[in-house]
Amino acid sequence: MLAGCGWRADTDPVSVSAIGSPPTLAPPRRTAAGTPSRLLTDAVAQGLVRFDAAGQIEPGLAERWIVIDDGASYIFRLREAGWADGQPVSAEQVVAQLRRQIAPGSRNPLLPFLSAIDEIVIMTPQVIEVRLSRPRPDLLKLFAQPELAILRAGRFGSGPMRMSGPADAPTLRPLGDPARPDQPGANAADAVRLRGDRAAVALARFAVGEVDLVAGGTFADWPLVVALQPRAAMIQVDPAAGLFGLLFVRREGFLADAANRLAIAQAIDEVAAVFAVSPDWTADPRLLPDRLDSAAATLPAPWAGRTMVERQAFARARVAAFRKPVTLRIGLPEGAGATRLWGQIARSLLLVGVTPERVAATAPADLRLLDAVAPYDSARWYLATACQPCGEPAQAALEAAREAPTLAERAQRIAEADAALAADISYIPLARPLRWSLVSPRLRAWRPNARAWHPLNRLRIDPN
Repeated sequence: MLAGCGWRADTDPVSVSAIGSPPTLAPPRRTAAGTPSRLLTDAVAQGLVRFDAAGQIEPGLAERWIVIDDGASYIFRLREAGWADGQPVSAEQVVAQLRRQIAPGSRNPLLPFLSAIDEIVIMTPQVIEVRLSRPRPDLLKLFAQPELAILRAGRFGSGPMRMSGPADAPTLRPLGDPARPDQPGANAADAVRLRGDRAAVALARFAVGEVDLVAGGTFADWPLVVALQPRAAMIQVDPAAGLFGLLFVRREGFLADAANRLAIAQAIDEVAAVFAVSPDWTADPRLLPDRLDSAAATLPAPWAGRTMVERQAFARARVAAFRKPVTLRIGLPEGAGATRLWGQIARSLLLVGVTPERVAATAPADLRLLDAVAPYDSARWYLATACQPCGEPAQAALEAAREAPTLAERAQRIAEADAALAADISYIPLARPLRWSLVSPRLRAWRPNARAWHPLNRLRIDPN
């Protein structure tokens, strides 16, 4: 379909079709907002810091900062900025909003990973300090997330872009970067038109040249990309860090025994499962992708070194010993990729005597797919996210890691939590998240990155 298709003129506004519901500036909820809403929030309401095109930290409301006491104190100097209604941004407003976001009972989905923040104080009219009860040297990546953007009255942000038009299909225009006065900001080509679409609609728009970027693609819709056959240079896959696998969300009957959960984990052929979605997607049966901030090396899967024949034999024996029919409900999202994944998971379970049943992603289930990009690079995020639920020893080890008073003790407690989760069998790792975009050549500043995050103000303007 794209073979004879021309691209949009470089003088036109950039058109973005993000996969998901139409964008809104609704307050954060316990579950993360969809890609369109996160992109809109990030564009009109920056936090203290932001992600640039490469997924690295750049200034937001803070023009500079220092980290002291091994990550137990962050001091930010705020730049002069204004809200969308023209009023100046004050340190009092920034601090008040941050305090609400980290308060107990806040609906912010990042709240479980912000518990080390002890207080946020105003030092001068331009300087604020974030004081922590325990050191967290990686906190800046959390502050860069759209969930910690600063919104006044839930409607007014400070940029880096201004919104006009209907909220569900807005046009966004850059304010210009005070630190880079040479950068364009008023040209029509620097504006971005954002919409939220179903994957099939987004791909159709791209196919006929109506949009320059399809953002927020996941494994569920990858087969549509393959069917569309765009030019190879337009297909961009992020080296996303995070978790992709199955959570044991119910621990009753057959799944009450850790050895039986291990049997299910061993039965599922992760290589065949991800290959069914894409032959270029690499399986990874480890919970942690790297050592990160753990004191110990990454643990291999408990079944590492066993052949699939041996793994299936173990699982078949456990199912037979249960002496009752074993039926498992698997919660998966919609989409052709999810159907392909389901086919391989179902086949693996049938081979060991388990009857699988596919249910909707949010329906009551025994196992549920977890597909999440890591917001920051701590092993504790991986372990805590894979513990939904997990046994008391694993929960206690995770709590000890969270409460550790020093970085050295935290690293040791994280290593212990990793071992506890390996014994608990609360999660079946399959791979790292598959995140893709379709990108036209005019978006010269677009960069793949581990956060799989692509700010709308960094699509054409190279920050370097």
